[in-house]
Amino acid sequence: MKTTKITIKNLFGISEQELDGRSIELTGENEVGKTSVINAIRYALTNTSECDYVLRKGTTEGEIIVETDSGLYIDRKKRSGMSDYKSVKDGRKEVPAPESFLSKLFTPLQLDPVAFCSMTKQEQNRLILDLIEFDWDLNWIRNQFGEIPSGVNYDQNILQVLYDIQSENGDYFKERQDINRELREKLAIIGDIAKDIPANYEADKWDATEVGPLYKQIEKIKDTNSKIERAKLFRDSYNNKIRGYEAEREIAKSTAEKEITSERTALNKTIERLKAEIKAAEVKIETLNGKLTDKYTIIDGEFEVKKSKLDGDMITAKEYADVEPQDCTKLEAEVTEVEKMKLHLNEYKRMTVKISETKKLSANSEELTRKIELARTLPGVILQTATIPVKDLTVENGIPLVKGLPISNLSDGKKLALCVDVALSRPNALQIILLDGIEKLSTSNREALYAKCKEKGLQFIATRTTDSKEVEINYL
Repeated sequence: MKTTKITIKNLFGISEQELDGRSIELTGENEVGKTSVINAIRYALTNTSECDYVLRKGTTEGEIIVETDSGLYIDRKKRSGMSDYKSVKDGRKEVPAPESFLSKLFTPLQLDPVAFCSMTKQEQNRLILDLIEFDWDLNWIRNQFGEIPSGVNYDQNILQVLYDIQSENGDYFKERQDINRELREKLAIIGDIAKDIPANYEADKWDATEVGPLYKQIEKIKDTNSKIERAKLFRDSYNNKIRGYEAEREIAKSTAEKEITSERTALNKTIERLKAEIKAAEVKIETLNGKLTDKYTIIDGEFEVKKSKLDGDMITAKEYADVEPQDCTKLEAEVTEVEKMKLHLNEYKRMTVKISETKKLSANSEELTRKIELARTLPGVILQTATIPVKDLTVENGIPLVKGLPISNLSDGKKLALCVDVALSRPNALQIILLDGIEKLSTSNREALYAKCKEKGLQFIATRTTDSKEVEINYL
């Protein structure tokens, strides 16, 4: 599609200008209105302008009409004090969404390729990547990654978006670094804990083992063993105690005999002295045997009481005296082992928590790695189906390459030739290129560019600063 007629009235510095579909070079001094033609055409196509004033000074309405050989008709009016007017017809039929329709007819490189040469390499890369046509939206991103990755500018081309997602400066990469750092720290803690825990440690067993019943069992055995020991000692001392009791009895009897004998002697002496009391003394003597018998009875009774008590204790002792004491060494060793193993429980539980955390961290890290690798492989998949505007254009790590070279490595002449190729990449689009400030190129580059446009049948409108006091239109 090529322009056949361009009519400009009262826009920018132009009072009235009409162009046919031929390529032209506008020459003259600065400020004579060369760029106004290009500004007007840009305004017609984009409805925007970087100039502060679109209307020519002193006018209230300006208009530009662009007609093409395909039947496209663009009529845009800028009006002061009232709303602007626009009409875009395609084959006499009004286009319902004109701005969207027009944006598909050209690329930004067609409207200012000379400025493209002086852009930063980041700006140049962005413009070239934006030319790669691939239908995507945030839902496509969500379907690929299961979410909308943060820290990414989604106003960019999809290839730049994917590059930013997998970049070392991207959130995925940084988050994975943080996770891996935390994972290493937790694994180090697990190692420190594990070295103090016995091999094949059965945490559930030791956690479920109750020490209290074992202590009670040991205490019961020790109590029984104590009773056995005391019973044996008691049994061994029984005969000695009986002999002691018998000795006490004989001593008591001997003492009683001595007391009676002494008393008898005293009484006999009294009889001799007190003949008058003999009869009474004799009667008393007769009662002394009974008294002695009573004392014997009391002494024997005390003996029998002590012996009876001793025999009662002996019955209790016999219950234990013949029993062998139990060995609780094994139980005590078991308790010691349980207590020792229980000391590891808290650290073991802490270690299992850390292990569980490391599994989650590892899974998260692996998922982030998967997403990073996905962002790295998707460009290759996209480029298999995407519409690439220029032959030999490839993309590596988010950077566009032409025949393997970055755009920033191309000379100005090759960059402008690239812009021409882009303008020609869509046959049904508007085949025009606007070259403002062409004097910035060397003569050889300028002539080569004009020759390529002519060869390819591409219409161009160029401006070049010269010493002419007025704008000169040179048809090429």
